[in-house]
Amino acid sequence: LFLLHILLLGEIRKTTHGTEIINGKKVPDRLMLYVASVQNNKGQHMCGGFLISEDFVVTAAHCDKLNPISVVLGTHNLEKVDDGTMRYNVTRCKHPDFNSVASGNDIMLLKLSKKVQLNNKVQPIQIPKGEMKVKDKAKCRVVGWGYTRAGGKVSNVLEMAEVTLTNRKECKTKWKSLKLDLPNNVICAGGHNAKAGFCKGDSGGPLVCGATAAGIVSFNRECDPNIPNVYTDVSKYVSWIKKIRTD
Repeated sequence: LFLLHILLLGEIRKTTHGTEIINGKKVPDRLMLYVASVQNNKGQHMCGGFLISEDFVVTAAHCDKLNPISVVLGTHNLEKVDDGTMRYNVTRCKHPDFNSVASGNDIMLLKLSKKVQLNNKVQPIQIPKGEMKVKDKAKCRVVGWGYTRAGGKVSNVLEMAEVTLTNRKECKTKWKSLKLDLPNNVICAGGHNAKAGFCKGDSGGPLVCGATAAGIVSFNRECDPNIPNVYTDVSKYVSWIKKIRTD
């Protein structure tokens, strides 16, 4: 796990990237077969991601600075990795307009060096076919490896937590109070003293609504249960994803 803190606009001193799954539960081995561990040249987990086709994984653009060179697919336990069958080298395709999480466009595609053999351990997740309007207060799930509680220890086991989507206007107001203008093309979840969600740690994992990857973990305000977590809205980048995949 790579803990990554950021300072936004010189004002928010407790804003972090990442997914530390708070009050989550272990993901059964047969579920969520699309989740990827994005790793550095030492084979250390840095960010989450999710498989969308035989040769592409989606993650967060801010993970690029951590120099990811491979992804691991086909296991929920990072202590059980077979490099010969589970590890894939990647080429990074960061969104060209990404500068910081505060300005948005926090999305990156990772092209795998070879196509994944789809089986009962690895399957892609669908993404929106076009712009998708998620409903306020809808129940979705956030998935990731990382801490299971604030100040806790790293878990090598994949966890998930149910989160409630938050009205964008309300989310914008909450972040405005922290001197941050919410970027465009994001989805918010949590707030209202939420008991589950993500915190500092590994970013890039999916926000799953129904059977669709609707969001990508981007940033939050370090475990503050009253400030909504922020995810990149995948549906706003469908045409860009298609372009990269067909180039």
